[in-house]
Amino acid sequence: MGLSTASVWPLRARSGFELASTLGFDGVEVMVWADPESQDVAALRRHSASTGMPVLAVHSPCLLITQRVWSPDPVVRLRRSVEAAVDLEAPTVVVHPPFRWQRRYAEAFADLVAELESSSGVRIAVENMFPVRTPRGREVSAFRPSVDPTDVGHAHYTLDLSHTATAGMDALALAKRMGDRLTHVHMGDGTGVAKDEHLLPGRGTQPCAELLEELGADDFGARGGQIVLEVNTRSARTEDQRAKMLSEALLFTRLHLG
Repeated sequence: MGLSTASVWPLRARSGFELASTLGFDGVEVMVWADPESQDVAALRRHSASTGMPVLAVHSPCLLITQRVWSPDPVVRLRRSVEAAVDLEAPTVVVHPPFRWQRRYAEAFADLVAELESSSGVRIAVENMFPVRTPRGREVSAFRPSVDPTDVGHAHYTLDLSHTATAGMDALALAKRMGDRLTHVHMGDGTGVAKDEHLLPGRGTQPCAELLEELGADDFGARGGQIVLEVNTRSARTEDQRAKMLSEALLFTRLHLG
């Protein structure tokens, strides 16, 4: 069970490693974004060594706010993410599908992912996303070809339960479509409103417990699957409050995973 450094935002990556160690997580997923520490592979290696927390995954900088982190070229950003994963001995890179306006990247994306996986040995797990809802109720996908990576077909997938909530997707059905290619899970929750909530698991409408029970019965971890807590703790006013929120989510996940 891992902790995403995104779960401690606005604190820096170092705090994610420290909290993961203190609370009893098994490792860390590094969200590469505006935080300078998250972009510094040498600093991440030091944080991992000092806390004893291995880097389980690197989340490539593919958010709207990270379009110039490392490079304005999405191909370069993905390649650097894989290089960082190799350097940090992380078995997984998480990446979003291309944005619709990234036409060249989108056309070559599936082949690029397959080539990088083959050359590096790193699993590149493509994540499910969600559409944008307009004021008139229309849904518009910002991703090409869609928010569902199984529409293309990749060797590895990330299932994000906050994203399924926002998209109004059936998380269990999506997990079934992903099948044995589901290798990474972002554990969180949502209520179905038109924003990415990343609630603590059990506080929304998603079948978090049911999914965890199915994964546990299927020996998900034994076959290399990863579950990472990716939640929003910005409401915490103190470090004790943030630690309590993360502890609750960790307990929920381990209890239902069995």
